[in-house]
Amino acid sequence: MIYVISGPSGCGKSTLIRELFSRLPGIQFSVSHTTRPKRAGEVEGRDYYFVTREEFQRMVDSQSFLEWAEVHGHLYGTSRDEISKKSRQGDLVLDIDVQGARQLRKKLPQARFVFVVPPSYPELEKRLRQRKTDSPETIALRLKNARREIEEASNFDYLVINGELTQAVEELKAIVLAHRCLFEQRQKEFKEILWSFKSWP
Repeated sequence: MIYVISGPSGCGKSTLIRELFSRLPGIQFSVSHTTRPKRAGEVEGRDYYFVTREEFQRMVDSQSFLEWAEVHGHLYGTSRDEISKKSRQGDLVLDIDVQGARQLRKKLPQARFVFVVPPSYPELEKRLRQRKTDSPETIALRLKNARREIEEASNFDYLVINGELTQAVEELKAIVLAHRCLFEQRQKEFKEILWSFKSWP
């Protein structure tokens, strides 16, 4: 299953996803392309594929992206190759902005869409300032966009309120585990169990 995780900038999507991966095996991460500068601690190919605007535009022109958008002055995109390759290996998580999620809803109708929100507007502002990665102007832009983005939450399948991290991670984990327990997902296992019942003397 493909899980598209979205929400306002600073809501904690990346932290939630990292925690999910540490607690639940069998999940792949879809690495996006971006033109924004690399932040401290980020690794090429793990967090993002960092490219120039010219490289990004070439990929747009060649229709290499399943979705792309300009967010806070930088370009972000999900390549078709990334989705095609990693979705065959099990559950796949995409960390996508709200614009990108809107595009993917039409192109990946089978995916599950999860919206992450902070517990309040003041808490979001505090988190953005505490990151110390953006200028005051960029923070103001992110907060302005968040007011608009949060209105889209009702278009998603699930809502995770990221107030207390452990609880939010457990909610995200529950979403993945619930889908893994769907009967259609476990038919192969069930057939083996059913065979044992029928073949036992």
